[in-house]
Amino acid sequence: MLDDFLVRAGLAGIGVAVAAGPLGSFVVWRRMAYFGDATAHAAILGVALALIFSVPVTAGTLIVALAMATGVSWLATRGHAMDATLGVLSHAALAAGLVAISFVPGVRVDLSAFLFGDILAVGKSDIAVIWGGAALVTALIAWRWSPLLTATLSEDLAVASGIDPRRERLVLTLALAVVVAVALKVVGALLIAAMLIVPAAAARSLSRVPEAMAFWAVAIGALAALGGLAMSYLGDTPAGPSIVVVAAGMFLLTTLVRRR
Repeated sequence: MLDDFLVRAGLAGIGVAVAAGPLGSFVVWRRMAYFGDATAHAAILGVALALIFSVPVTAGTLIVALAMATGVSWLATRGHAMDATLGVLSHAALAAGLVAISFVPGVRVDLSAFLFGDILAVGKSDIAVIWGGAALVTALIAWRWSPLLTATLSEDLAVASGIDPRRERLVLTLALAVVVAVALKVVGALLIAAMLIVPAAAARSLSRVPEAMAFWAVAIGALAALGGLAMSYLGDTPAGPSIVVVAAGMFLLTTLVRRR
């Protein structure tokens, strides 16, 4: 019989995969990898603010991640160079969060748990939050699936079809903030972007239609979570990085299969 903490960790990892799979597909299609990275780095600032104001860490992370994603989207519409803007905001938010945490009085914080995740320490309440977030993201993406695909293919085509590309970008922004908030406990701020991008990139080699890519991204993410936990349990390696390593291995495998 598996230990309870491993069962909880497995459920948490699968929940993150369910949330990150479909959203990660849009991140890959829209080439938003750095956008996701910047939003994830802002999560550390959310942790610091949550500790300062004594609110739940998930709530603080969600608010700051949403603010960062919304701010970046607003700057994108103003013609700013996105690579430089994202670089500045990403590293500034991460650094500000690390500095702010050091000023929280009377609180000892294990920063590695927030940077690289601590999936083995998730509790029942964490699982409820993760699966609640996964359900919200899945429902949001399913509801806007067709308009999101149209806006991703061509914003001009979306406008001609009566779809507002800015609204669809806002939907992705909200979904990204939710995924960052629920995934922080599992893989940490530095690895969230990897769980968005790597399974979706691996799924692209196995898919011919968008729906299949979203499905395979969820499946690969779930297998990576379970495989990473097995590696961590058997080899005494860090759980969060192990999950990403397994996902990267699956990306390499699917790439080789596609070439053959």
